[in-house]
Amino acid sequence: MLLAESVSVDPATSAGAFSVSPAGVVAWRTGGGGLRQFVWFDRAGRSVGSLGPPESTALFNPEISPDGKHIGITRGPVRVSGDIWLFDGPRSTRFTFAPADDRSPVWSPDGKQVVFMSTRMGTPDLYLKPADAARNEEVLLHSPEAKRPNSWSPDGKYILYATEDVANGDLMLLPLTGDRKPYPFLRTAEASESQGAFSRDGRWVAYQSNATGRSEIFVRPFPGPGGQWQVSTDGGVSPRWRADGKELFFISRDSKLMAVAIEAHDATLQPGTPRELFQTRIMSAGSRPQYDVAPDGRFLINTEVEEADGQPIHLLLNWNPPEN
Repeated sequence: MLLAESVSVDPATSAGAFSVSPAGVVAWRTGGGGLRQFVWFDRAGRSVGSLGPPESTALFNPEISPDGKHIGITRGPVRVSGDIWLFDGPRSTRFTFAPADDRSPVWSPDGKQVVFMSTRMGTPDLYLKPADAARNEEVLLHSPEAKRPNSWSPDGKYILYATEDVANGDLMLLPLTGDRKPYPFLRTAEASESQGAFSRDGRWVAYQSNATGRSEIFVRPFPGPGGQWQVSTDGGVSPRWRADGKELFFISRDSKLMAVAIEAHDATLQPGTPRELFQTRIMSAGSRPQYDVAPDGRFLINTEVEEADGQPIHLLLNWNPPEN
């Protein structure tokens, strides 16, 4: 039974723009999918530029190089065939070309290499490639579990990555010297930890965990041992450090960009009270932050853009599904 034609589909998530209520009301929107754009914002939430025009192609995972001069992004639908592109100023260059899902770029501390996730051998693995593409990528870690790079330690010795088990994810460390045997940084049986981020001095790791029953932001010392400090107070995802390590940012449950002052003393940390910087229209899909913080303090946010000719929502009333 055909109910509607040309129903909009979000290119990022492959979700259709329709819904059905228990009372028999069907709602849908026609037309193209939503547009995405990487937009620069200052601390007051004012737009101060953009990285390329709005696109109907799915955009993900903005990652700014440590010197702020280069940016890596992912283009392509979720779990299908994403590719990584690098921006040098306004100019973008395709970085990966395999017929697989390549995404989640993470820069080395010197900005000369990029580690990323790829499904070239089936399971998402970690690959390494020079940022100037002087050589082809190499397999950095192949193992049975799905994994995604999160952060590269400032001393260049470790890559922090998240395993993406169906039940619970863990934060793992891959040494880049010696036997290169991965080992857990944080593994719990009852919770899922992800989106880890090294502080710029390498002494701390911020991450999100659902140990409290919802996603909150925590910080632990690196390499440990030590305690943990909860930074968010009412839910939060996607932690990012300010360049000097004196502030931590995250996204609230209602998509606000939040900031927390961080005061560190030896092996202890004192987080301040989270405060709202501004409301965002951030793209929420994905297992990596959909924003990043430049060394000069600007925020690059994967933003949902309203279309000038937005299509109306159609309603079908008193619909009863056919019986099997």
